[in-house]
Amino acid sequence: MRSAKQVYRLTGRAAMYSPGAPSLGNEVERRFWRQIATGITSEKAAEAVGASQAVGSRWFRYRGGIPLFMSKPIAGRYLSFAEREEIALLSVQGLGVREIARRIERSPSTVSRELTRNAATRSGYLEYRASVAQWKADRFAQRPKPAKLATNERLRQYVQERLEGKVHDADGRAIAGPRQAPFKGRNKPHRGDRTWVNGWSPEQIANRLQVDFPDDKSMRVSHEAIYQALYIQRRGALKRELVGCLRTGRALRVPRARARAKAWAHVSEQVMISSRPAEAEDRAVPGHWEGDLLIGLNRSAIGTLVERSSRFTMLVHLPREKGYGLIPRTKNGPALAGYGAVTMANALRKTVTDLPAELWRSLTWDRGKELSDHARFTIESGVKVFFADPQSPWQRGTNENTNGLLRQYFPKGTDLSRWSAREIRAVANTLNSRPRKTLGWKTPAEALDDYLKSVQQCSVARTG
Repeated sequence: MRSAKQVYRLTGRAAMYSPGAPSLGNEVERRFWRQIATGITSEKAAEAVGASQAVGSRWFRYRGGIPLFMSKPIAGRYLSFAEREEIALLSVQGLGVREIARRIERSPSTVSRELTRNAATRSGYLEYRASVAQWKADRFAQRPKPAKLATNERLRQYVQERLEGKVHDADGRAIAGPRQAPFKGRNKPHRGDRTWVNGWSPEQIANRLQVDFPDDKSMRVSHEAIYQALYIQRRGALKRELVGCLRTGRALRVPRARARAKAWAHVSEQVMISSRPAEAEDRAVPGHWEGDLLIGLNRSAIGTLVERSSRFTMLVHLPREKGYGLIPRTKNGPALAGYGAVTMANALRKTVTDLPAELWRSLTWDRGKELSDHARFTIESGVKVFFADPQSPWQRGTNENTNGLLRQYFPKGTDLSRWSAREIRAVANTLNSRPRKTLGWKTPAEALDDYLKSVQQCSVARTG
């Protein structure tokens, strides 16, 4: 084993500890982050670049969901891993430096330095291996710059106080608030208490610094620097637990593409409300429905369906699935609350059969995932499903108004699973027997019955 001085004379660099088993290089991780930017999960992104799922999750967690320099392509003046593999193969074949440089179209001096600086020295002499060379190059290329929040104690205290400072009443007395479960490196507690803190956003802190310290330029930090100090583990400027003080409580930054794909993966361009038939807009022809869920206590729900022309209402009974309350809730486990995707589609299909087929032309639903199995529902029932735009309840105004009427019978904060199918049908019958001004003081049931009679007369006239 050579001494540190001998290694320096041999390679021109100080001795470096052994990397152990060859690791995946930065080039692979760069491809991983490009996959993440498309909106897929870290597991699928890792599979796409030939890495294990554990490695992908580790990369995402270690960098806090923030790729930073990994999102930028490497400059062409640096050797790639493929070029280092080529150098290793040609070197083993006994080719000289100039011949190797000619074949990989690089300068001879670049190849000469590469064979010397990044060669393995554990055997006591220079032995060039591509994996070790890539590891050495990546490590030597690091230029860690201390974070401003880590070096400026006064600035760090200011930021931490605005993030996790105690809540005070009008007299300045601290209010303890509830106790939060210990931070485990994940998001905020699900349906649990969170610590009461000042909770300023990083943007509020960054801009308030300019107000509180107008003449002190050292008291400046961008909101992005605060986010990076919270999310990236190796920054070490702020405690990792402080992510719980953010409004979202999110422990990792989620790429925008993934957030959009995750929330609305079941909504394609073909089922958007813009693709709905024009006849549904003017309410001239019955058979176009709007739907949504009434949500109650303990994940209970009732499905609501309203016909746009006649305002006829149908309620969908969504009882608990077998095992609800007995089987512990698990991630990606069975949906037992009564309005999972499969259960909801089956319940709607049964409801469709209660009325003639000519009264079911389309269904416009909110963007909830309870109807993510809409493709199967359309195939089995023949009813086309369309989804409203995000944050646009007025596009289902008839349904929203009806849900408001139904809250007289099913108030918010009450358990809706206690009502049987017979009882909710009685409530629907009550609404359908109530006269409406928009129908010329007819009831929805009378308006729908008039339409069915006119359809029957037209069919008799054609056959006669």
